Amino acid sequence: MTPPLHERVILVTGASEGIGHAVAIACAHAGATVILSSFHAVDLEPVYDAIVAHGNPEPAILPLNLETASEADFIAAANIIGDTFGRLDGLAHCAAFAPYLSRIDDYEATEWERVLRINLTAPFLLTQVCLPLLRAAPNAAVVFTTDRVGRNGKAYWGAYAAAKFGIEGLAQVLADESSASGHLRVSIVDPGIVRTALRAHLYPGEDPHTHPTPDTIAGEYVRCLSHPC
Repeated sequence: MTPPLHERVILVTGASEGIGHAVAIACAHAGATVILSSFHAVDLEPVYDAIVAHGNPEPAILPLNLETASEADFIAAANIIGDTFGRLDGLAHCAAFAPYLSRIDDYEATEWERVLRINLTAPFLLTQVCLPLLRAAPNAAVVFTTDRVGRNGKAYWGAYAAAKFGIEGLAQVLADESSASGHLRVSIVDPGIVRTALRAHLYPGEDPHTHPTPDTIAGEYVRCLSHPC
């Protein structure tokens, strides 16, 4: 039986840990050549080694600092993908950042902008520069990661909630703009509460073992990234 992502090239952001790490591993197991992206190349070496050790297609490493990258940096990243693979079959946005939970009264302006940059502006910029590569593939897919606080605002989630509301809107707009061609599918995945470093940082008093691990939800990303049925 042919794996669901056989010979597909998939870019995964936030691939060094948490949901991104699990999605990258799952995509590789499903037959994809995974482009691993995170802030620093050294952080991606363990997931690279894990993928290779299991005999999966050799991944590529694409470090990209979502907080500080300029438009030119995003264009350069897309050019590297284009020069190496000629196309992109899937893009999974898994990177996430939230510094703390706080009232709007107390939210620092610099942190607000940082959260919006990493969780909303960077996914927009990366998606935009990758659109030609995605459209060069016969059946491409973009998967955005959302959150329940991006549908119903919840106290203290501040900029993270605002960014996820924005991701929902961005995904809907892109899906509507892409619907006529039929060559680009846009999906939104809400992984729910899972055991990640971000969750532990925001809820230090919580027992992380009460939540499922990220690998339990990675299959949903694979399904969204796979060839249409």
